Amino acid sequence: MLIILAFILLFHVAAAILLFVATIYNAWWVVSPPGQSIIYTDLWYSCNATCYPVENSHTSDAAYLQAVQACMILATILCCVSFFVFILQLFRLKQGERFIFTAIIQLLACLCVMIAASIYTAQKNSFHVTSLQEGSYGASYILAWISFPMTLISGLMYLVLRKRK
Repeated sequence: MLIILAFILLFHVAAAILLFVATIYNAWWVVSPPGQSIIYTDLWYSCNATCYPVENSHTSDAAYLQAVQACMILATILCCVSFFVFILQLFRLKQGERFIFTAIIQLLACLCVMIAASIYTAQKNSFHVTSLQEGSYGASYILAWISFPMTLISGLMYLVLRKRK
């Protein structure tokens, strides 16, 4: 039982780390213009040697970008909260009970990641400046999609898991 518990904890921590990196790191979109330095774009800034905010990201025209930002931040927070709820439930639940509350929070984090990555996929051309549209998805985008099944599996593990001695 201790090995299963350690595996679940490590899996959850790995999912949280992936969410943090996907949200913070500046490589959701990568553009490599010929003869110029590589431009990395994240949810807030576009960077090469210097960083500048994504154009019109504060206007209502970029509401989808704001939705991606909010969903990724919310997913990261929910993943961390579910970890602490799991630790609390580990000591407070009676023997044989399930970690339902932890599972619900983790599955909500999974839903937020899926929404954020889906919106970004659907709207990638509409918020990039014309010079940045000829790029490709970056590491943070890929990490966001990897964290989706990890949080889903983690939430399902909590749903099935029962407390034992």
